[in-house]
Amino acid sequence: MSVLAAGDTIVAAVTPPGRGGVCIVRLSGDRALALAAQVTADLPPARRAALRELRIEGEPLDRALVLVFPGPRSFTGEDTVEFQLHGSPVVATLLVRGLVALGAREAGPGEFTRRAFLNGRLDLAQAEAIADLIASASAEAARAALRSLEGEFSGRVTALVEQLTQLRVRLEAGLDFPEEGVDDVDDPELAGLLDSLLRDLAAVRQAADRGRVLRDGLTLVIAGPPNAGKSSLLNRLAGYEAAIVTELPGTTRDLVREDILIDGMPVRVVDTAGLREAADRVEQEGIRRAREAMARADLVLLVEDGGAAAADSSPGGLPAGIPVLRVRNKTDLLGLPAGPETAADGAECLRLSALTGEGIDLLRERLRVFAGHGAGEGGSFAARRRHLAALDRATAATTRAVALSRAAHAPELAAEELRQAQDALGEITGRVTTEDLLGRIFSEFCIGK
Repeated sequence: MSVLAAGDTIVAAVTPPGRGGVCIVRLSGDRALALAAQVTADLPPARRAALRELRIEGEPLDRALVLVFPGPRSFTGEDTVEFQLHGSPVVATLLVRGLVALGAREAGPGEFTRRAFLNGRLDLAQAEAIADLIASASAEAARAALRSLEGEFSGRVTALVEQLTQLRVRLEAGLDFPEEGVDDVDDPELAGLLDSLLRDLAAVRQAADRGRVLRDGLTLVIAGPPNAGKSSLLNRLAGYEAAIVTELPGTTRDLVREDILIDGMPVRVVDTAGLREAADRVEQEGIRRAREAMARADLVLLVEDGGAAAADSSPGGLPAGIPVLRVRNKTDLLGLPAGPETAADGAECLRLSALTGEGIDLLRERLRVFAGHGAGEGGSFAARRRHLAALDRATAATTRAVALSRAAHAPELAAEELRQAQDALGEITGRVTTEDLLGRIFSEFCIGK
């Protein structure tokens, strides 16, 4: 969208295509009130719905509820008029075409929300939360998106920015005013404040990661040695025969992906080849792909054969930084009830049987908790991968600032790292943006938002 186009008066249906009880058409821009007055002679008072006859080129079109929202106290921050029509797509199309003929322009994807952002009605994270709320696939995802829309995520980011600002002031004062005796480089409180900032960044990152899983779904990679019951577990979670199961080791040689719902939570489950030393080239390639999939997972479900002698020894090569949930399968062979246990190496495990289904409900609950479902009102907020990347850059820059602040004669470098951290956080709320970034974000919206 060009800068010049931002001044146009735009119009679009804001309800989905198709027939329904009601269809809403929104008109926003400098000429919204004047154009609306040409299709209904008597506009109602501001923010009061009134039944009015709509006419296009003098011909009656419909009787509709009309609402007027003068700017800047409107969704877009501009003069806005909404028409609540009977839910015929033909009627809505005729009204939109009539308003375009009078001088409006059909809105592009996300253009109403983009104007709300540009006019300061909401920040970028809140704007994205609107799309996330519309696309939410579960009640938890909807609540997380609503918390972001109401400003919880933005508020925590703003608090981090305020901490960074105060730290930059302390560092840069010593650089800019040495003659005044200001020297915060050796201030013993500085290290503690930087450490506190890193802890707060980690807490926001953790909550944002849960929100990203709620939005995008959980990528769950099932891994473990051959014949541990990985494919059987996939089939049990999916509720159908998604993977071939035999008693022969090495049956699964490539990745098997299934998109399923676990109590309304979207989960992409990836079954992998058994992890072992293999001479067969095809099996070796399957194991390589299995390790690649684990490195990209949100959670690795490490399945162990409960009946094997080495059930308590995990295979080597698990990816660093990826959470692992250990499952001890085949409790039906052990004569033990399903439930949590502590393995010989001290790790927490979950006993279950993929064959009988015993313990599967416990596993489903563990997955829900991991993904942030049922975390409570303050548990998580809607977040995207770009938000996580920005938080990671801010954390990395702050970590470098900590090291530099402790080094001799490097306060100016530490201050520069803190500036970069602040810029990274500014990208989340839109205080630091580019036209390209805005274009990518709002292109994901539907027409009418």
